[in-house]
Amino acid sequence: MRAVDLIQKKRDGGQLSTEEIQWLIAAYVAGKVPDYQMSAFAMATYFKGMTLAETRDLTMAMVESGDQLDLSAIPGIKVDKHSTGGVGDKVTLILAPLVASFGVPVAKMSGRGLGHTGGTLDKLESIKGFKVEVPEADFIRQVQEKGIAVIGQSEQMVKADKMLYALRDVTATVDTMPLIASSVMSKKIAAGADAIMLDVTVGDGAFMKTLEQAEELSKTMVSLGKEVGRQTIAVMTDMSQPLGQAIGNRLEILEAVQIMKGQGRSDIRDFICQLAQIMLKLGGKGISLREIKEHLTQGQALQKFEELIAAQGGQVQDIYRPVETAFVYEVRADEGGYLAKLPALYFGHFAMEIGAGRSVKTDHLDYDAGILFDKKLGDAVTKGDLLAKIYSNQEIPQKKITEFAKNVTISNEKVQTKEILKIID
Repeated sequence: MRAVDLIQKKRDGGQLSTEEIQWLIAAYVAGKVPDYQMSAFAMATYFKGMTLAETRDLTMAMVESGDQLDLSAIPGIKVDKHSTGGVGDKVTLILAPLVASFGVPVAKMSGRGLGHTGGTLDKLESIKGFKVEVPEADFIRQVQEKGIAVIGQSEQMVKADKMLYALRDVTATVDTMPLIASSVMSKKIAAGADAIMLDVTVGDGAFMKTLEQAEELSKTMVSLGKEVGRQTIAVMTDMSQPLGQAIGNRLEILEAVQIMKGQGRSDIRDFICQLAQIMLKLGGKGISLREIKEHLTQGQALQKFEELIAAQGGQVQDIYRPVETAFVYEVRADEGGYLAKLPALYFGHFAMEIGAGRSVKTDHLDYDAGILFDKKLGDAVTKGDLLAKIYSNQEIPQKKITEFAKNVTISNEKVQTKEILKIID
């Protein structure tokens, strides 16, 4: 076979066979297909798309390009969760220990943040001593003993996805449905879980800007999971505003702990409980929302979170350490009404620029930097009310603080919000 023939076939709208896709991915990982040809293939796919069969074959070819985890030594149905990314997304920090507190094993591999989306690993690494690099045998043993582990993905897992994603990032081919779906699902399948819940974010701060895009991606990924024998469900969730109150690594740890103490906003608590009920059902346990809320607010989830931190070398007392930065800026309302817009993308970029995120992979994080919102969409606001605090170790020009305030829109009409938009199963 020749790569140029497969590129031409896809460019002209043809359907590639299983053997052709397997050959292309294997040859690319082996260095026999150069980057410029794989870039051309990605662009041809961007314009011509792929059938479900092609996307399945691409997904499995990527799975087979590296190591795969065997979780069979862990008893029970192993459940995994993946988010397509967002702003202030601390769901895993709360959801994983909450689910594990009911005896459903959570063996999770998470990622780092890049751009406006925060990464679970970065948040956990803001806790002193916490290790995300754990040998496979220790990872499995920890889930057997503690019921939970959250680690980084092995460099030897899904090699093709790492290589292809780096190309897509610099060739404007990231946002194409087959390549997104195969990227997400290849990692989840290789990670070895029996069942997968996908949190597909929608809106300003997400990769999927519209419900239609999100639904198409959700259906594709659910179909891929079922094609390879993994029970899969997609939950489409709103990302038009930051999730919860905090953006930033330490601030999000503190918010997660606050929620697991039964405090924090009721909307985020209810949202987490609904996701937990779905994950628990995938894990073979039908638990009422009342029981789930009790575990979340009465200490069981927090205890499991502390066990997770201690098991991976973290200092449990450091979970509760308050954020301290050289500068704290308060943003207050200059009029009354209801908070109507809180654009997630803008605030995600703002947090990144003050050190809470990375614009490139080599950037160093300021774990304490971030934003803590006092008001969210639909909340009543009186002139002079605190809207947000900005925590930074670098001085921020007044012009930038003024621009921040202008992106918090207040109106006379109360907007209605809904965290879960649709479920695809």
